Amino acid sequence: MPAILAGKDIMGQAKTGTGKTAAFSLPLLHGLEKDVPFQALILAPTRELAVQITHEIEELGKFTPIRPVCLFGGQAIKTQVGKLSRPDSNQIIVGTPGRVIDMLDRRMIHLNNVRFIILDEVDRMLDIGFRDDIRNILERVKHEHQTVFVSATISTEIDKLARKYLRDPEKIIVASGSLTVSLVDQLYLTVNPWDKRRLLVHLLKHEEAALTLVFCRLKRVVDDLTALLNKHDIEAYSIHGDMPQSKRNSVMQRLRDGNLSVLVASDLAARGIDVDGITHVINYDLPEDPEVYVHRIGRTARAGRKGIAWALVTPEQGELLTSIELLINKEIPKKEYPDFKASDPPPGWRNPDERKEGGLQLVGGPQAPDLPPKAPPVNRIAASTNLQVPQAVAAADAAKFPGGIVPTKMPPKRIFGRVPSGRK
Repeated sequence: MPAILAGKDIMGQAKTGTGKTAAFSLPLLHGLEKDVPFQALILAPTRELAVQITHEIEELGKFTPIRPVCLFGGQAIKTQVGKLSRPDSNQIIVGTPGRVIDMLDRRMIHLNNVRFIILDEVDRMLDIGFRDDIRNILERVKHEHQTVFVSATISTEIDKLARKYLRDPEKIIVASGSLTVSLVDQLYLTVNPWDKRRLLVHLLKHEEAALTLVFCRLKRVVDDLTALLNKHDIEAYSIHGDMPQSKRNSVMQRLRDGNLSVLVASDLAARGIDVDGITHVINYDLPEDPEVYVHRIGRTARAGRKGIAWALVTPEQGELLTSIELLINKEIPKKEYPDFKASDPPPGWRNPDERKEGGLQLVGGPQAPDLPPKAPPVNRIAASTNLQVPQAVAAADAAKFPGGIVPTKMPPKRIFGRVPSGRK
């Protein structure tokens, strides 16, 4: 906050749940003028996160004349234009990049008055394909302004973006050591892939999980699990990108009001759920990107509260679990569940996620069938340009190598191209 108040460009990194939104919102509420529209632009990767930021600014600025307006896809343009036309509620624009560009192109908003641009969860925006949209928006602001990048993780790509669009930024890293909040009790459970659905039901019926988020990779799995849990008398709701916006808003409101106990979500919602009281996060599907794991479990243990994060890990996902531990700089202990019995694979079972060799060894149950290791893919061009050269030997054969000199590397220039056909 002091650096933002001092007018500096910022590249900030902090753990999830540590108050990043308040850190950039309070300086805006302090520094903006009440009668000037569109003075600040806040970009977020998802609709849910944009709405959440808007709600938090409204709460923080309740007794100020500064009000935000939220722009995101899925809501009628007419509705959002009505909000923009109110002079008492348009000093701050909060939105997703796609809808902000749409409104700029329609000339419903402009960036002439923008003094602050804030990119929240910038790493996630890059991950889900907003790279060109971000550049499009930043290129439109030609006058002097202050830019803030905020994220839980900072990649080389974010550094590259910052070098282009930030002026002598101050890099503030609050997250030292582990990337995850220490109040999150992280555990993993080994399970055969065909037993995952049964283990999830068992967990939710036998543990005191008051408000639980279950994360899946695929939207289809989100819907299937929600139906399964309701079939077992566990009240569950789903949220993912294919749902109508009105239904997503309804589910999120139920979550904020504390009127649901289990929410099954895709990664789309991982950055937009900032709700007090989430006690458990279950990684039903372990994410391929370890950084996604950090953001998933960051939905619990917020604002000083404790939380629990469980991960269901199949025998093939041992390397993936290790990569997560390396990223968060912490060993995740194993949770034993003796009253859950592993079952035999169903007839004709074929694991669709079985892509990696090695992994965890399942204890106390049948093992997944061993498959022959797949040969690594070979790039013929790369193979031809990286030929192995024998090491020099002590006694070289002068008859084979002129002067007894044995080559130790390939020549500096080689020709790789089309064979001339003789035609001109």
